[in-house]
Amino acid sequence: MPGAGIPGAESYDKGSHMNFELCHEHQMLKDLVAKFVKAQLMPLEADVLARESSGLGSYLTAQDLAKVDAVSRDLGLWGLDAPEEVGGMNLPMVAMVGVNEELGRTATPYTLPPDSPNLRMMMVAADARQREAYLEPYVRGETISAIGISEPGAGADPSRMTTTAVQDGDDWVINGRKIWITRAAEADFTILMAVTDKNPDGRNGISAFLVDRDAPGFNVLRKIPMIDGSATYEIALDDCRVPGWKLLGTRGQGFAPMQVRLGTRRIEMASWSIGMAQRALDMMVEYAPQRVTFGKALSARQTVQNWVADAATRIHAMRLMTYDCAWKIDEGRDTRQEISMIKSYCTEAAYEIVDHAMQMFGGMGMTRELPLYLMSNKLRTMRIYDGPSEIHNWVVARNLLGTRE
Repeated sequence: MPGAGIPGAESYDKGSHMNFELCHEHQMLKDLVAKFVKAQLMPLEADVLARESSGLGSYLTAQDLAKVDAVSRDLGLWGLDAPEEVGGMNLPMVAMVGVNEELGRTATPYTLPPDSPNLRMMMVAADARQREAYLEPYVRGETISAIGISEPGAGADPSRMTTTAVQDGDDWVINGRKIWITRAAEADFTILMAVTDKNPDGRNGISAFLVDRDAPGFNVLRKIPMIDGSATYEIALDDCRVPGWKLLGTRGQGFAPMQVRLGTRRIEMASWSIGMAQRALDMMVEYAPQRVTFGKALSARQTVQNWVADAATRIHAMRLMTYDCAWKIDEGRDTRQEISMIKSYCTEAAYEIVDHAMQMFGGMGMTRELPLYLMSNKLRTMRIYDGPSEIHNWVVARNLLGTRE
């Protein structure tokens, strides 16, 4: 028997110790999502690529989206990590890594409702009234949300945030600008970060607000096309009046729930990166034996062999790092260091793996007919989104070196 003779082996509890595989239920979910991606999303890639290459952007038509939504809902894939009391399945982060890895394997853009980062931020900050008015409809897939953090002069450094919220009677009046907001034009509400308490030491108190799309003074200024076929928006808040009860969480303490939101998106990005890298590796492994140059298959070329071995090794490392981080989140540990590590490492490694795949495919790798270019562009944006790699590397080094400069 394995472990026989090892002190304490007979009382070993697999659930609370090192375990490098998903439990049976979470593996079944991952497999289900894999089948959903293969059957529902990958067949739509050609149309998505055609729209994007025509300059229309990367998106699903309303008809395709309705069909995919119906299938994913029937499969029970909605509200996976939402609380049970509001109709969710309350799945842990490790299960969500498996789900998002599979979703990352396709260039077809699709999010299983509701989008986890804003969901998790509301889960930790919303009061009873906000849960009923905002969180519950969001979990049911009835509403779309956005978040406004970055500003034209304050991206990765929230201490430079200048958007302000001032109390006026029972309301808050918000003034400022926000940029790089995904879905700002179509979102039913935006979680908006603003300075409510200015402190002389520069560590201003930031608060979060639930701002409805039709709130007076909430203006979408322009749509900004991004290189991955998606779009973001710039908005202006001109004396935007928000009822007092829509302050999300505690006044001046919005930074902590915002970090929950950012951490969730960053681990999602790491998971998507694994999926994209795995798709690129699969394409290389399939293509290399078929393509002959100068009398030899590409699979016999040492450079190609190195690319394949390097990709497999790095994907293995990416998976272990990301699942380790997810497990620590589920255990309630402080994972700020690990989140910075996986956000930087996984996006950078996947970008290089996809680039090698494009190089190996030669002329075809340069076309808009394969999904590789769209995956490459998505990874390129992800190296900037939610904190550039350099900022995350700096955070890791700063923590290790004990410097604050």
